[in-house]
Amino acid sequence: MTRIKSFLQWLTQDKLGFFVIVLMAFWLKTYIAYLTKFNLGSVGAMQNFLLFINPLPAAILLMGIGLFFKGRKSYWIILLIDLLLTFWLFSNILYYREFSNFLSVSIIKTSGSTADNLGKSIIGIIHPSDFLVFLDFIIIIGLIFSKVIRYDLRPLKLKFNLLVEGLAAILIGLNLLMAQKDRSGLLTRTFDNSYIVKYLGMNEYAIYDGFKTAQTSEQMAKANVSDLQSVKKYLKSNSVKPNATYTGVAKGKNVLIIHLESFQQFLIDYKWKGKAVTPNLNKLYHSKNSLSFANFYNQVGQGKTSDAEMMLENSLYGLQSGSAMSSYGTSNTFESAPAILKQKANYTTAVMHGGAGSFWNRNNAYKQFGYQYFMPLSYYDNKPKYYIGYGLKDKIFFSQSIKYIERLPQPFYLKLLTVTNHYPYEIDKKNQKIERTDTGDETVDGYVQTAHYLDQAVGELLSWMKKTGLDQKTILVLYGDHYGISGNHHQASAELLKQADFTNFDNLKFQRVPLIFNMRGLNGGIKKTYGGEIDVLPTLLNLLGINNQDTIQFGHDLLSSAAPQIVAQRNGDFITPKYAKVGGNYYNTKTGLEIEHPDKKLKAELVGLSNKVTTQLSLSDRVIAGNLLRFYKPKWFKKVTPHKYDYNEKKSLKDLFSQNKTSMWYQNHQKSTQSKFKTDAPELEK
Repeated sequence: MTRIKSFLQWLTQDKLGFFVIVLMAFWLKTYIAYLTKFNLGSVGAMQNFLLFINPLPAAILLMGIGLFFKGRKSYWIILLIDLLLTFWLFSNILYYREFSNFLSVSIIKTSGSTADNLGKSIIGIIHPSDFLVFLDFIIIIGLIFSKVIRYDLRPLKLKFNLLVEGLAAILIGLNLLMAQKDRSGLLTRTFDNSYIVKYLGMNEYAIYDGFKTAQTSEQMAKANVSDLQSVKKYLKSNSVKPNATYTGVAKGKNVLIIHLESFQQFLIDYKWKGKAVTPNLNKLYHSKNSLSFANFYNQVGQGKTSDAEMMLENSLYGLQSGSAMSSYGTSNTFESAPAILKQKANYTTAVMHGGAGSFWNRNNAYKQFGYQYFMPLSYYDNKPKYYIGYGLKDKIFFSQSIKYIERLPQPFYLKLLTVTNHYPYEIDKKNQKIERTDTGDETVDGYVQTAHYLDQAVGELLSWMKKTGLDQKTILVLYGDHYGISGNHHQASAELLKQADFTNFDNLKFQRVPLIFNMRGLNGGIKKTYGGEIDVLPTLLNLLGINNQDTIQFGHDLLSSAAPQIVAQRNGDFITPKYAKVGGNYYNTKTGLEIEHPDKKLKAELVGLSNKVTTQLSLSDRVIAGNLLRFYKPKWFKKVTPHKYDYNEKKSLKDLFSQNKTSMWYQNHQKSTQSKFKTDAPELEK
């Protein structure tokens, strides 16, 4: 009893004891957060030990700074550091819940491009238990003010303080050595931030990410034309001939891309309580005039929608960390779909979006891509009842977009960005035409309602296209940009799919999203080819009859018989018709069973596939981070001059409305087709 009393007295009345209290409290809450707030997938004794120990070294190092100060200042500096570390933990809990990833320097630097739209999502993301990470801090403050903890004003010896920092450095080194032993190449080859956190800790991840960000900036500064050689060599050795049967079948057609926000493949033909969730898209998917892909995967990373757009427009991957459009969209040189189509076939190029133009840095990146027109939210009538979450409701957005679509000179390349089917999947009661699912997971259960609403909006747009004859002049491209239900909802996902369980391999298969090319007279069918968003541009260009063999693109024509069918995920995972990789484990794609003991030949094949994926991702990163396209120019290509594009509404519309001889409006005897667009949107009822 005396020893316990003496120990408690030491904890509450000695500076070092106070340091231990704060340190142990932070260590404990971080470890609990690892187990309850994140899905880090620790397997085996070593990984679990490192997960347990890794919050400690960095905390000792950083909080130990406070020991160098004298008197009360020492206590409050230790607490301030504890608060900052706790806030970093709290922020990552929220970010991970929505994005299944950790905050990065790139995301923080570009948060201004998304900040205006995140408020509602953050409210939906927060759980009351998240605030428990601040509980120890509040208790310690209370113990100080109630004088249970008393200030020890005696200074510690400098040698002792240096010993504490030295101990922290040794622990960090040992942690890294053990991690490298268990996971070779952890800091040089991994594409998954979860591995860094699992092995080294959240604070170490922040340092690693900061270093990688600085390294990327330096890489761009040092990059030169010779860096392109390895990229060109790789692309040449891995090129495939496009499908000659489909070459040019859509030549001269308008291209209308409908970006299906957060829309997953499982929604196609999915029914809830006997009602089809997506009847219009189901019909389109199965149409004889559609080329539909059953094994098409999203390949996004932290940049989510912006990554999907980067792949769609450029056939370049998003970045390992952050958003390429946000970080590099203002300054990089690109050879994007809008610029290619304008220069090769005199297409008019435009994007319409019912959200803020600054989101994901679109108002700058689109200029670098070569888009002539960009109509963001400022171009639309935005009444409170029209807006939800991240922008205009899709039906309102489509109905108001008609006046711009009909004025576009033909042929045009147009992308329509929908937003209603976005987390937190909420829609007002008047627009709820299907019941919520009943998994009990709030994040998941509204998903079918907003997906159904999106499907209805698409149906209304398709009806207008048919009435106006636009469908006969257009190849329609519909694609899902990324998952709607993240890998943190295994139980709910299993219930939706009517499965007994939901494994990590199931989650990889869950990354499938729709890809549909639809055109009157197109020899269609449902293709089983494995591919991803990186492949959309090469496939589309071949359908349009535009040769792209001399461009820097990492995708392949999905209709080619020689398509490699290796679908890379941004974290280094992959899937092929035969094999898949999730984390450090390999699976048989057909059976879903883990390949636990591959023979020597099979192991070499699996490692070869993994290395190919890693190489492809690395080379794409090199192109973007080094801005290598500034050194590469096909003979026919003219570098985009972004400053010649002005998205100012008044100037842009004046220019658009004066170019009308090939537009729908002009061909309709200079009359609007607005009356042919019919919507059941209750907000527009008179």
